Amino acid sequence: MHHLSIDIETRSSEDIKKAGSYKYAQSPDFEILLFAYKWDENPVEIIDLVCGESLPEWLILALQDPMVVKHAYNAAFEWYCLNRAGYNTPLEQWRCTMAHGLYCGYTAGLDATGKAIGLPQDKQKLAVGKALIRYFCVPCKATKTNGGRPWNQPWHDKDKWELFKDYCKQDVVTEYEILQRLDRFPMPQEEEELWQMDVKMNAFGVRVDTALIEGALYIDAVSNQKLTDEAVGITGLKNPNSTAQLLPWLNSRLTEPLNDLQKATVEEALKEEKMQENVRRMLEIRQQLGKTSIKKYVAMRDSRCKDGRVRGLTQYYGANRTGRWAGRMVQLQNLPRNYLSTLDYARKLAKQKNYDGLKLLYGNVPDTLSQLIRTAFIPSEGHKFVVADFSAIEARVIAWLAGEQWVNEVFATHGMIYEATASQMFGVPVERIAKGNPEYSLRQKGKVATLALGYQGGEGALIRMGALDMGLSEEELPDIKNRWRQTNPRIVDLWYAIDRAAVQTVQTAQPQGIKDLIFSLEGDLLYGQSFLTIRLPAGRKLFYPKPFLKENKFDRPAVHYYTIGQNTKKWEVDSTYGGKLTENIVQAIARDCLAETLRRIEARGLQVVFHVHDEVIIDAPMDVTVEDICGLMAEPIPWAPGLILKGAGFENSYYMKD
Repeated sequence: MHHLSIDIETRSSEDIKKAGSYKYAQSPDFEILLFAYKWDENPVEIIDLVCGESLPEWLILALQDPMVVKHAYNAAFEWYCLNRAGYNTPLEQWRCTMAHGLYCGYTAGLDATGKAIGLPQDKQKLAVGKALIRYFCVPCKATKTNGGRPWNQPWHDKDKWELFKDYCKQDVVTEYEILQRLDRFPMPQEEEELWQMDVKMNAFGVRVDTALIEGALYIDAVSNQKLTDEAVGITGLKNPNSTAQLLPWLNSRLTEPLNDLQKATVEEALKEEKMQENVRRMLEIRQQLGKTSIKKYVAMRDSRCKDGRVRGLTQYYGANRTGRWAGRMVQLQNLPRNYLSTLDYARKLAKQKNYDGLKLLYGNVPDTLSQLIRTAFIPSEGHKFVVADFSAIEARVIAWLAGEQWVNEVFATHGMIYEATASQMFGVPVERIAKGNPEYSLRQKGKVATLALGYQGGEGALIRMGALDMGLSEEELPDIKNRWRQTNPRIVDLWYAIDRAAVQTVQTAQPQGIKDLIFSLEGDLLYGQSFLTIRLPAGRKLFYPKPFLKENKFDRPAVHYYTIGQNTKKWEVDSTYGGKLTENIVQAIARDCLAETLRRIEARGLQVVFHVHDEVIIDAPMDVTVEDICGLMAEPIPWAPGLILKGAGFENSYYMKD
C-alpha cells in the first residue's frame, strides 16, 4: 500500500461558515487553487493550478487506485471538493486524520491538534493562514483602485502567493506528523466505516421546506417589528431591545430588582403575581424577542443547496468523551420541541406568510415559529420520514452493565421504569402507581430519580433535572437520592468499581477489568504520548490523554487528564470520577447501539438523512414501516448479550417530536 497525504486550497463565492462546505463546493465559481501532497516518505510537493500547472497523470490515477490510501485532515472536504472538480476518488480509499484524532481524545482543528499532541514548532501549522485565505479565497470588493476585479489573483501579490503555497505545504507536513503519532493507536476498521457512512449521509443531505423557511422568516420580521413598536409604546425607550436601557426601566417598577435580563431571569420574574400589567407585558415581549431559535431558519436558508437539500448536519465523533455525533450548521442536537396539536395548520399559515392568522390562533408568534422548526425538514419526493429512537436506552444500558437485575426484568416485561422505580423506592405495589390513584404522585419521584441519579448525582442533579419544577421540595431531595441508591445497589457499586479501576490503572500501569470493560494505560516512547483507555464491549476504546493522579476537591486521588475545556475552549486539565466515567461509558455504549442500528439500516438499502442522540430519521420509500425499523433496533447485539433494547417511533411527511 502507498500513502498519499493531501491538502488543497480552494475558493468560492459562497461563505463556507454560513453555507457549509457542500454548498460552498457546489458553487459555479468554485475551484481548487493549490494541491499539496506527500507521497509515502517523499518531500511535500505542490501543484499551482491557478498558474497553469496541472495534476500529473500518475497522481490522477493514484486518486482512484485502491492500493493508495489517501489521507487528509477533515478528509470529507478534500474528498468532496476533488470529486466536484472532476477528479474521481472513491471515499472508501480515504482516511480522515481529524476523525482519528477525535477518536484518540484530541480536539478538532489542525492547529489545535498539532499543539495538543505536542508537535515541534517547525511541524506546526503556519499562523498566517487566515489572512492569506481572506485574500485569495474570498471574493474581494470591486473598486476603481483594484480595477473592479472580483478576486485577488497570484499576480496581484506574488509574495503573498508564495507564502500561501508554503502555508498549503505546511498543512500537509502537520497532518502527516499528526498521523505518525496517531497511527500508534489505530482506529478500528468499524469506526473507519462509520466515518464513511457519516460522510455519505452528509453528502446526501436532507430536503427542507423552502416555503416554510421563507414564510417563517417573513413572519418573524413582522412579529419583531410589531413587538418592538409595542415595547417602545410601553416604555418610551428609543431601543427597548437594549438591556442597558430596559433594565433600569423595569427595576424602577419592580419590588425585587433584576440583575440581568437573561432567559432564566425573565422566566423567574414572570412568576411574580403582583406586578404592573405594563411591566408584565414588557417582560413577555422581552421573552418573545429573545427567541434565538429563529436563527435555525436562517441557517437552513443559508446552507440550502440548489436541489433544496441541506448538507453537512452531523459531525462524526463530535463528542470525543463518548464518540457520539454532534450537530453542525442547523445544530440538530438542540432543536426546540413541538407541543402544538395542530402542526399541519400552523405550517400552512406560516407557508402562506399569514402573521395575523398565527397571532389569532396561537397568540405567541415567536414560540409558534420555534415549534415549527423541526417540521422544516421534509422527505424526498415520493418518500416519507420514518423516525425511531431507543426507549430509555441509558437506563437500560447502565442496568445491563451493572447487573441490576430488577431493572433488567422491568425492561424485559412491562417496561414502565418510572413506576417500577417508584415502587421499589417507596414499597408500593407497581399497579397502584396509576392515574386516578393517590400513589400516582410517586411516579414523578421515580422519574426524576431515574433521569438524574444514575451517574452518582445528588440533590443538585435532581434540581438540574427539574425536580423543583415538578413540584418537589428541596427538603424531599435527600430522601429521594438515598432511596434510589438503596434501590439500585449494583449501579452504586459500579461507580466505585469503575473509579477504583481507573485510579489503579494510572497508579500501577497494569490493566484492570470491570464487567465487560478493560482499563489500560497506553503510550509510546518515541513521541511521549500517553492515554488512559477504556475498551468498550463493542471493541472500540475511550481515550483520556496524558492521565495523572492528583487529589480532587474532596481530597481523594482522582484521575486527571487533558481535554478541551467546555467554557474556555482551550486544551487544559480536567478531572473525573466514578460517576462521570460511568456516564461516559454508558453513553458510549448507547452510541455503539445506535451505530449497530445504522449499519443494519444501511444493509437494508435505506437512507438515513440525519440522527439526533438516540433517534434515526430515514428518508424511506412508502412501503417501509416504523415497525420495520423498530424491529432492527430491538434485535440482539452480539457484543451485548442480555441487553434488552426497544425502539419507538412514527411515520410522517415532515420531522417532528412525537
